Amino acid sequence: MATRHFLSLLDLTPNELHGVINRAIELKQSPVSDIFAGKVLAMIFEKSSTRTRISFEAGMAQLGGSAIFLSPRDTQLGRGEPIEDSARVISSMVDIVMVRTFAHQQIETFAANSSVPVINALTDDLHPCQLLADMQTYIEKRGSIKGKTVAWIGDGNNMCHSYINAARQFDFTLRVACPVGFEPNSDLVQTNSDRVTVMQDPNAAVKGADLVVTDVWASMGQEDEQDDRLEVFAPYQVNHSLMAHAASGALFMHCLPAHRGEEVSAELLEDPQYSVVWDEAENRLHAQKALMEFLLA
Repeated sequence: MATRHFLSLLDLTPNELHGVINRAIELKQSPVSDIFAGKVLAMIFEKSSTRTRISFEAGMAQLGGSAIFLSPRDTQLGRGEPIEDSARVISSMVDIVMVRTFAHQQIETFAANSSVPVINALTDDLHPCQLLADMQTYIEKRGSIKGKTVAWIGDGNNMCHSYINAARQFDFTLRVACPVGFEPNSDLVQTNSDRVTVMQDPNAAVKGADLVVTDVWASMGQEDEQDDRLEVFAPYQVNHSLMAHAASGALFMHCLPAHRGEEVSAELLEDPQYSVVWDEAENRLHAQKALMEFLLA
């Protein structure tokens, strides 16, 4: 059987994705076992992380396995060794690999040369592991997301791209509101034009939405654009005024870290009537345990 990877939500079928999420909910109730006994996860980080590192490392430990943290300073990747060579060597010594990097092509090259499953823990293009946690959180709080309306507010970034893929895989409608010049990938939008609409008006995007999601306005690697983006994105803050346009019972999510007073008001982030960001963050742990179990099986 060919090695399965998880570089995008599209690498699993809708049924497989639902299976992973259902298993994540089970593992959340029974967090400790030895199903990963003797298994080793290599965690390759070119971008910094809090939730990603802790959730993967704790997940392996809770299920009886172990994890090795590798930064660019710790490997020959940081000294120019070809990705193909590193992938062949690393995958010959571990059971599964998680990569958090910049260019999506890098993780595709790594996976093409890996003999074990590779998980995308974030690239500049996609963040599929976060979407597993987000979908798990919505299902736990409100049931199936099929047929619902989701509003993405802010930058058309890697999280936005993964929400477009999620709209396809989980069968919901997605409205994206972002400033001109900051839209998501046009090819991805066009491929999913039957369920994705891009607009500039955040109020219109949120109207009747069941879930409202945002992210920081300047992602990692865009820090030099922070000041310019603050001015452009100011009308796109998610706050109580914006959420008033959403459907009754609407939820708010953010992948964190959040910049209170920028993309989200501090009051909304801490309001349990809407905000489920802390459950969403915890669910990274459970969703990724279920994902690793699926790939290792």
